[in-house]
Amino acid sequence: MDSMIKRLELQRIGKSAGTSNDCNKSDGANRMPAQKLISTGTLGPANRGRLLQALYDMGASSRADLARFTGVNRGTIGGIVQPLINQGILAEGEVIPPSEAGGKPATKLWFSKNARPICAVLLTHNRVRSCLVSLDGEIYAQHATDFPKDLKDASDAFRIVSTCVEETISSANLPILGIGVAAAGMINTETGSIVTVSLAPYFDGFPVGTELAERFGVNTCVDQDTRALLVGDRWFGQGRGRRTFAVVYIGEALGGALYLDGHPYRGPAGAGGEIGHTIVQLNGHVCQCGRRGCWETIASLRWLRDEARARGLQQPHLLNAGRLLTLAGGGVKGAKELLQEYAFNISVGLANLQHLMALNCIILHGDVVRGGKTMLNLIEGSFRELVFHRPDEEITLAFGDSEDVAALRGAASLFLSELLNFVI
Repeated sequence: MDSMIKRLELQRIGKSAGTSNDCNKSDGANRMPAQKLISTGTLGPANRGRLLQALYDMGASSRADLARFTGVNRGTIGGIVQPLINQGILAEGEVIPPSEAGGKPATKLWFSKNARPICAVLLTHNRVRSCLVSLDGEIYAQHATDFPKDLKDASDAFRIVSTCVEETISSANLPILGIGVAAAGMINTETGSIVTVSLAPYFDGFPVGTELAERFGVNTCVDQDTRALLVGDRWFGQGRGRRTFAVVYIGEALGGALYLDGHPYRGPAGAGGEIGHTIVQLNGHVCQCGRRGCWETIASLRWLRDEARARGLQQPHLLNAGRLLTLAGGGVKGAKELLQEYAFNISVGLANLQHLMALNCIILHGDVVRGGKTMLNLIEGSFRELVFHRPDEEITLAFGDSEDVAALRGAASLFLSELLNFVI
C-alpha cells in the first residue's frame, strides 16, 4: 500500500511502472491535466489504504471507529484524515454525541459529494450506456444510445460510444477521475481490447480502452461485465468486507467471476468466468458455443423461454423469472412446474461451483433477481440438497442489486479498484 500514491502519480503522467494491465493510459497532446485523487506529499503510507478500505467496508465511520477497525492509533488516523478532508475527498457529517462516561462529540467521515466522479460505461451488442458514479456509489447523469441494427463498422460504433460518454461527462461540474468500461463479451485485459461480443462482430479486436483514453485524456479500465459485477459487489454490494465470494450472472447467457482472498481472479489476459459452459448434461442440448450439455443450455433465460414455448405458455418471448412467478401464483397450467425446474437447474451449477471452490457467499445477478425472495428460496432449497454440508460451514446465497444499478456501479468499480490499488 505504500506505493499506492506513487503509482497513481505515475499513471497520471503516462509512466507505467507497477501498473495493472487492464487500465489503458491516456496519451496525446489533448490530454487533460493530471487529476490527483490523493497527494503524495500529504498522506501516510499503508495505513491510508487501510483507512479508505475500512470506510467502504463499514460505511460512514468516526475516527475512533476507524482506529479500532484498522488497529491504527487515533493520532495517525487524524494525520491521514485531515489532508483528505482538505482535498475534498472526505467530508465530516453526522455528529455522534459523547457516551454517558463523557468525552468529546465525534463526527462520521464519508466521501465528499464534491469529490471527482468516475465515468461508467456499459457496452452490450445493441446498446451503450454511460453515467457518472460518485465515490460513494451514487449514479447520476445517465445517457444511453442504441446501436443501429445495420451497424457494421467499428469506427461508427465507437463514434456512438464516445458521443454517449461525452454527453455524460459534460453533465459534471467536476473533471472525471477516469473511465471504467464493462463489456458483455470476451475481453483482453492486457490490452483493453474486446476479443468478441456476441451478435456484434464489428467490435471484435477493437481497442476500446485505448480509444477512450486517447479521446478523453483520462485513464480507462476495461473488463467483462460479469467481473465488473463482482468488483461492484466488493465495493458497494453484498461482497463488502468479504475476502472470498463469487458472482453468477443469469440472463440470455450465463457467466461467473471469483473474488479470492481479497483479489478478483483473472486468467491469462482476462480469461475465465465461462461457468455457463461447464458441462452438466452429457449428450445434452447443443449450446450456442457449439458444444453439448453446457449449464447455459438448461439454466439461462434463453432456455426458460424455449421451454415456455414448448409447454404452451402465452407470450414466451416476454417471459422472465418475475412473470413466471406471477403465472405460477395465478395457477396457470405448467407455470409452477417450469418455475421449480428453472430453480433446480440453476442450483445444479451453483452446487458444482461450491464443491470446487468452497465459497461462503455466492451473489446472483440477472434475470433471477426479478423473482425476488420467492425465487431465491426455491434456488436455495435445491442448492442445500445438492451441496456437501460441513460442520460450522455457513454458505450464503444472495441476490445483487437491480441489473442496471449493479452493472453501472460495477463498471465504475473497475476504475476505482485500480485507482486505490486494492483488488488488482
